[in-house]
Amino acid sequence: MSFLINHKDHIFIAGSSGMVGSSIKKTLLKKGYGNQSLGGKILCPNRKELDLTNFKLVEEWVQKNQPSVVIIAAAKVGGIYANLSNPFDFILENLKIQTNLIEISWKYRVRRLLFLGSSCIYPKNAKQPIKEECFLDGILEETNESYAIAKIAGIKLCQALREQHGFDAICLMPTNLYGPEDN
Repeated sequence: MSFLINHKDHIFIAGSSGMVGSSIKKTLLKKGYGNQSLGGKILCPNRKELDLTNFKLVEEWVQKNQPSVVIIAAAKVGGIYANLSNPFDFILENLKIQTNLIEISWKYRVRRLLFLGSSCIYPKNAKQPIKEECFLDGILEETNESYAIAKIAGIKLCQALREQHGFDAICLMPTNLYGPEDN
């Protein structure tokens, strides 16, 4: 399956105000997606408009807006100190965000789902350059372990939905990122 989208798609970018999500939004708009005269929409609710950790609110929003494509760029992120000081917050909030979005996307028959993971899912001492086969093949970096575990759970949830239900979920692992809208 390919991750093709068209100008008629209603594209929900979860996390559209963050660094990666805002870049995705900007690129899609530049390429002509979201042009309502062609039938398309780019849907970008902010945190005040939609609490992604609340299953009921996300379900109601998806039911109302009917996206055909969902891009999950939303996550609780932070530096080493934040990750080490708040491991519970990082694992719980990220599990809620991605699980809600993935399950509801499947339930409401979203045509395509893109889940953005992280390179921190790979073992701390993975041979360089890292190969995909290294996934789950060693100890994670302890400074972001909770974040990594949540991302691994999202990847596995997408894989399970694809295997069991044929759901079109694609997982991408960006490497280190920086740029506009970074915090």
